[in-house]
Amino acid sequence: MVAVKRNRWLVISVLVVAVGAFLALSILPFLSARSNHAGTPTPTGQPGPSADVQAELEARARGFELVLEREPNNQTAIEGLVEARIQLNDLEGVVEPLEKLAELNPDTPEYRVLLGQTKQSIGDLEGAAEAYRTVLTQRPGDMNALQGLTALLVQQERPQAAIGLLQDTLESAPQNNEIAPGTVDVGSVQLLLAQVYVEEGSLDEALRLYDEAIASAPDDFRPVLAKGLVLRDAGRAPDAAVLFKQAEELAPDQYKDQVRQLAAGPEAIEVPATEEDAVSAPEEAPVPDTTDEVPAPEAEEDGEFIE
Repeated sequence: MVAVKRNRWLVISVLVVAVGAFLALSILPFLSARSNHAGTPTPTGQPGPSADVQAELEARARGFELVLEREPNNQTAIEGLVEARIQLNDLEGVVEPLEKLAELNPDTPEYRVLLGQTKQSIGDLEGAAEAYRTVLTQRPGDMNALQGLTALLVQQERPQAAIGLLQDTLESAPQNNEIAPGTVDVGSVQLLLAQVYVEEGSLDEALRLYDEAIASAPDDFRPVLAKGLVLRDAGRAPDAAVLFKQAEELAPDQYKDQVRQLAAGPEAIEVPATEEDAVSAPEEAPVPDTTDEVPAPEAEEDGEFIE
């Protein structure tokens, strides 16, 4: 079941990110581009670096720590420390410098989204939800934060909370987009909401949303592809094949390979590992499994559920 849910969120990530939103799980290249420190990141959950590389990374991290003892707001050193600790798989050690980066850069939401994903990875679910919601308070249409909180709620078996989050975002979209055009990408939010309906088995609701998205943006390949995936899983392969062909024709050249892979099935999906690929997949409950009017996160006494 975990593998199935992860594949589903992988699918929706490809669909959502295809419009240009870059998920925060690939923010390490973002950090690398800003700081000039070389090194290949070690993805979370993968084998750690070799002994020599680890020693070098530890020395680098210690160097940044020494700089920060003298200059606590030195952003280059903070970014370098975050990068080194990520490569060392020290996620708990990433939290404090990421919080500092988020504080120093309130207009760069990627830092706070990565903070949310990091807290989620180490089990601080309340902290993760708070980080996503902080972004959404300032940027109600931020797709990274929306997808992060949506996936978190789904992971916690709170689909109704996820649905409420996304419905509120859609309801406020006209007003937000009137104030600042482009604030909320309605099509991407519809895709996320439809995916939540798929997760809870409400296929009719999901298909209705896909049809609305297709009617609103007939040149957008994403709802066409998403509807095809749902129909294929529902046993309607001939109908799905027609939609897959249509989606491939509509997709920009850089996304045609992903469309073919998704149409071929989960076993054919290849997750790119670099920023140049432009599409990244969330970890389980990233994000990959954030808005006004949604209650502030509260935890049950056992700490497992977020209100």
